[in-house]
Amino acid sequence: MKYRIIAVALITTTVAGCFTKKQSAVLSVSPEAGTSYKLGDQIPVSVSVPTDTKADSVQYLVDSVRVLSRKDTLSIKIKTDSMKLGSKLITARVFSGGKPAEVSTNVMLLAPKAPAVYTFKIEKVFPHDTSSYTEGLQYVDGFLYESAGNYGNSSLRKVDLNTGTVVQKAKMDPMYFGEGIAVVGDKIIQLTYKEKKGFVYDKNTFKILSTFNFNWAPEGWGMTYDGKNLLHNDSTNRIWLLNKDTYMPQGYLDVYDDKGPVNQINEMEYIDGKIYANIYTTDTIIVIDPKNGAVVESVDLKNLYPMDSRPYSVKSDPANNVLNGIAWDEKGKRLFVTGKKWDKLFQVKFVKQ
Repeated sequence: MKYRIIAVALITTTVAGCFTKKQSAVLSVSPEAGTSYKLGDQIPVSVSVPTDTKADSVQYLVDSVRVLSRKDTLSIKIKTDSMKLGSKLITARVFSGGKPAEVSTNVMLLAPKAPAVYTFKIEKVFPHDTSSYTEGLQYVDGFLYESAGNYGNSSLRKVDLNTGTVVQKAKMDPMYFGEGIAVVGDKIIQLTYKEKKGFVYDKNTFKILSTFNFNWAPEGWGMTYDGKNLLHNDSTNRIWLLNKDTYMPQGYLDVYDDKGPVNQINEMEYIDGKIYANIYTTDTIIVIDPKNGAVVESVDLKNLYPMDSRPYSVKSDPANNVLNGIAWDEKGKRLFVTGKKWDKLFQVKFVKQ
C-alpha cells in the first residue's frame, strides 16, 4: 500500500508541473505576425502563459536558432544588427516541469533606410551586336564575355569591346535559353532559363566540360562571382549562393529595400564588395549589400538610351528589349552597361543626385 501511495503522488506532481494540450494551445507571443522592423531595430518579444501554469524557463529562437534564454516570462528585446533581411520566425519555447511547449510568430526585417539615389554620366559609347538578347555580361582580360538568350538563338560569345565584333561563339541547342554567366578562373558557367540546367565551358576553347542540374530555384536568371561563391537569381528577390566547384547551393540572400522585397533581379555584377543588379523591365540598377540583402543604392538610367533613338527592331518590342547587362573592368575601373538587342554599349559613371 505504501508503494502505491508514493507512485500516485509522483504521477500527480508530474502532471501538475507540465503543459497539457489545452494549456499549450493558449500560449501566445507578440509581436503580431507580419509586423515589419528595420535592420538595427530591437524587436520586443513577450510571451503569455496560462495563469494556472508556472514557467520554469523560456528559450527564444530566431529561424530555429536560439538567441536568448530566461528563467522568467518577462519581455525581451532581440537585436537585429547582424541579421539578413526578410521573414524571421520568432519562437518562444516555454518549459514547465521540464516539458516544452512552443509558440511562434513571423516578422519582416527590412532595409534600415531608403537607398541613396544615383543618376549617370556617359563616358564613352561602344558598338553592340543587335542580334544579342543580352542575358549575361562580363569583362575579362580585355574582352567581353556575353550570354545571349532566346530559344533558337542562344549562345556564349567572346566580344571585342572596341568594335563589338564577336570573335568566338558557341551556339546552344535550340531547346535551351541562355541566361546569366560567370567567369571563374579558366571556366565559364552559364545558366539556362527554364530548363534547370547549367553548362560549364572551357574559357579558352568554349568546349563544354560538364553540366549540372539546379532544382532549387524556379528559374535561372542572372549570375556573378564574388571571388568565393557563385551567385545567381531566379526571377524573385532571392540570390542563391553556390559552391564554385560543385555548383550546389550553400545558402541564399533575400533582397529588400526599406519598403519590401525587390523582385525580378536580373543580370548581376560583383563590384568592390557590392552586388550590382538590373531590375528586369525597368531602367533601374540597384546596389545590394551582400552581408544582409539591403538595397543601398538605386541608379536611374531611364535617359541613358531614349526609345526614339534605338534601332527599329528594339522599338518594335520595347517590353523585351530592355536595359540588361553590367560589366566591370577591375583594372581600368570602367563600368559598362547595355540592353537586350541594343546597338550600343555604354561606359558610364554613377553620380549621386
